[in-house]
Amino acid sequence: MTRTTALVIAVAMTFTAACGGGDDAAPETTAAPAASPTTAAAEPDDATDDAVTDDAVSDEGTNDDPANGATDEVAGDDPPTEEPAGDDSSTDDSPVADPEPADGFSWRAPADGEPILIGMVNTEGVPGLDFPEMRTDLDRAVAYLNDHGGLGGRPIVMEHCRAAGSPDSSQECAQSLTGKGVDMVLLGLDIFPGYTTFSAAGVPVFGALPILRSDYSADAQFVTGGNLTTMGVIAAIAVEHIGAQSVGIVSADNIGANTSETDLTNALTAAGIDYVSIKGGDNETDAGFQALIREAAAGDPDLLVSLYSDAGCIGAMRGRALLGIDTPAISTAICAGSDVLDVVGDDAAGWMFVGVGESDDSMASIEFEAMLDDGSGDGASGAGLGALAVTMIGTLARVANMLAADGVAVDGDAIAAVMASGDAPGSFPNGETIHCGVVAAFPSVCGFSLPVGYYTDDGDVATLPGFDSVSAIDYLP
Repeated sequence: MTRTTALVIAVAMTFTAACGGGDDAAPETTAAPAASPTTAAAEPDDATDDAVTDDAVSDEGTNDDPANGATDEVAGDDPPTEEPAGDDSSTDDSPVADPEPADGFSWRAPADGEPILIGMVNTEGVPGLDFPEMRTDLDRAVAYLNDHGGLGGRPIVMEHCRAAGSPDSSQECAQSLTGKGVDMVLLGLDIFPGYTTFSAAGVPVFGALPILRSDYSADAQFVTGGNLTTMGVIAAIAVEHIGAQSVGIVSADNIGANTSETDLTNALTAAGIDYVSIKGGDNETDAGFQALIREAAAGDPDLLVSLYSDAGCIGAMRGRALLGIDTPAISTAICAGSDVLDVVGDDAAGWMFVGVGESDDSMASIEFEAMLDDGSGDGASGAGLGALAVTMIGTLARVANMLAADGVAVDGDAIAAVMASGDAPGSFPNGETIHCGVVAAFPSVCGFSLPVGYYTDDGDVATLPGFDSVSAIDYLP
């Protein structure tokens, strides 16, 4: 498996989340980080009104960029090249049963039922809060789904609204979308969702992941658990894989990183693990990162944790390697992206990543990659924020297809009811359990498990053996 085909479920979990319900086996040629030593990206600063404009831009459903799979029309995409499990076409005369609803999309005919209008709010065009890939990758997935069954046979029509990282712009989007009669709303990365407006209009809200504390108790359903789940999984790895008694943490000193650190230290405290947390700047030199790592490792902890993202991933990995520290280290899924690993190379040895699962040959993995394929020929990448959007819409499509198979009318309310029932198919593509509200303290969260990956001797990212689905529930505050 190459890095470009690693499935990242929680792609940016510490800002953001999601992509493993696969096999436990790692490549035979590679050893995982030793346990004692035997992963949706770090969360950006929370938006502030004075840092952004208050303008909301509503895309009127027009197909401005066909490459992005815009959604007024049912767009096509090449189907996966393999037949799904259960579709045994090799028999001559025996009847062939359709696969179960959660068993794939590629075998389905183009959606030809009544179109379903879905709104999406996403933050774009603001320095530090610009996430267009949530919209463009979702549109690619929608194009694929519409060519393979839509939502329970209903073609999806998207109505996009771009928020600007302020409460006013998010509220304008909420009013615009409800005014246009959307059946449901998807949250890309919306910092200040207009929950009250959506609730008053009776419009169900689904999100990729919660961002602020208020999201965890909102009238919404989030496919992944965001920061809270990611940090709980780090604590689970510290206990269940490393057997750690102490942990060293490095992170930036800003609002977003401090939220991540609070969630992590709460989880470590719940696990009975001592920790030291070292704060640095948003941007550090190589020497600065070495100083942070050196201080975090000074007490000989059993595990190092970096909550840095992007260039900070590179700095933390290089700093640990240059200091010759072999303590196992863990970070979030954004540090497993090719933009990081292509730079650091084998300086990533010994690192684990929450929210990263190894791509396999399952139909769901093939379909996931097909949805993300931009036609460039470079191969699909699950290591970006947009993969969260694909996980979200793919999961909703699984539920919708189950409803349709049972003869139930497909709409947002029906999907929400199944998501809250505990009877939903597993998340797309990895089959993580979906049960919104199973943890009463966090009623909007539907998923509390994530895969954990590690950097291999071959320079790839593989699933940590035995940790393809790690639950955070025992480590929640």
